[in-house]
Amino acid sequence: MSNPSNLPACPQCTLENTYPDGNNYVCPDCGHEWPMTAAADAGDEVGGAIKDANGNPLTDGDTVILIKDLKVKGSSIVLKKGTKIKGIRLPDGAGDHEVDCKTDQGAFMLKAAFMKKA
Repeated sequence: MSNPSNLPACPQCTLENTYPDGNNYVCPDCGHEWPMTAAADAGDEVGGAIKDANGNPLTDGDTVILIKDLKVKGSSIVLKKGTKIKGIRLPDGAGDHEVDCKTDQGAFMLKAAFMKKA
């Protein structure tokens, strides 16, 4: 289901049920709130810094923590919420999965919106 009013999808859970509330967008699914101005600024960035779920910029070698259980497509593997991942890489031209990382379950490309900087 697409978002009929062209509001941005939630940067935390990526669902598209967001609604405006004052100067913020609100996601009713996960409860995340973020400022409308930051969402507009993020849309203007081309090749800008990759940011975690809290808006902190990520760099190569950072340690991050997953904020949500992530099911790995095509397998029965689930990366659990709270998993600490050390030494991430931010490869160029990775599409919508910006972070390259290694876990105990293997190497994965993940979206920065599902992690926070440790």
